[in-house]
Amino acid sequence: MDLTVAGIAGGAGYTGGELIRILLGHPGVRIAWVLSKSHAGQHLHKVHQDLVGQTDTTFAERPTETPDVLFLCMGHGESRRYLQENEVDPKTRIIDLSQDFRLPGSNTLGDRSFVYGLPELDREAIRNARNVANPGCFATAIQLGLLPLAKAGLLGDVATTGITGSTGAGQSLSPTSHFSWRSDNISAYKTLEHQHIAEITASLRRLQPDRSPAVHFIPWRGDFTRGIFISSQLRCEADLLDIQRLYDDHYADHPFTHTTRDTVFLKQAINTNQCLIQLEKSGDRLVVHSVIDNLLKGASGQAVQNMNLMFGLDETAGLRLKASYF
Repeated sequence: MDLTVAGIAGGAGYTGGELIRILLGHPGVRIAWVLSKSHAGQHLHKVHQDLVGQTDTTFAERPTETPDVLFLCMGHGESRRYLQENEVDPKTRIIDLSQDFRLPGSNTLGDRSFVYGLPELDREAIRNARNVANPGCFATAIQLGLLPLAKAGLLGDVATTGITGSTGAGQSLSPTSHFSWRSDNISAYKTLEHQHIAEITASLRRLQPDRSPAVHFIPWRGDFTRGIFISSQLRCEADLLDIQRLYDDHYADHPFTHTTRDTVFLKQAINTNQCLIQLEKSGDRLVVHSVIDNLLKGASGQAVQNMNLMFGLDETAGLRLKASYF
């Protein structure tokens, strides 16, 4: 079998590092190059120190060969700028991990049009896509908790709270990313104004166009490194058992999203590409809990899942990862 040749632009950050780790163990992929202007010429393991003994590849300043797929692991705004300033072979498929191409109305650049890359929503479109915009981490966890209700026309306005680890803020230092600030501490931020709300509502509106629900989202910073725990609350008259069956049926053919009757917790999902969902109900109030790893199902793992779909590979290839359970 011919290997899919991958290039990575922006390989020094958290998502770039996770992508490298996954692709090094992927049976159908060869990494051609990893770009980083600030680390060009250095071995990957000088930045991602857990890769000592895993690879002798060095960071490159510019591409060395034409890849089959280009992963853009850059900050928001930088992916669009990269594509405007660098010539990419028209035959190269692109998976962008920033927010630059996620929303309708801003998902094109020249001849390239980007498909929204949530497999549980748009698997067939992703299979036929040349370019994919990877969803945001909070957006992934919230949407996976709500998609079955929207598809069934049962989704009303939603009040959502979500907590994320420090890696969700990226690798650049900020006052709220220091250990002394994060440790034993929790805070809310971007209350009701988080940038992922727009992509969430765009997806839900597609599934339930006659009644567009509002998503009132309060994100929290947690005192841990990785993972997202979401609790979404809404009014729903349906019986809990019927709702559970609705979720079971919706995700029956999706290998990474699962419903459970037991309590969900972060350690089940950390270091995996899974989303685990638990439903609870009191009177007419339904609560949907969903947990993911923000760097995997919320970023690099989902990007590889999308690549697998785009190239006709096993959707789970390279992604059968063990949870950091203990």
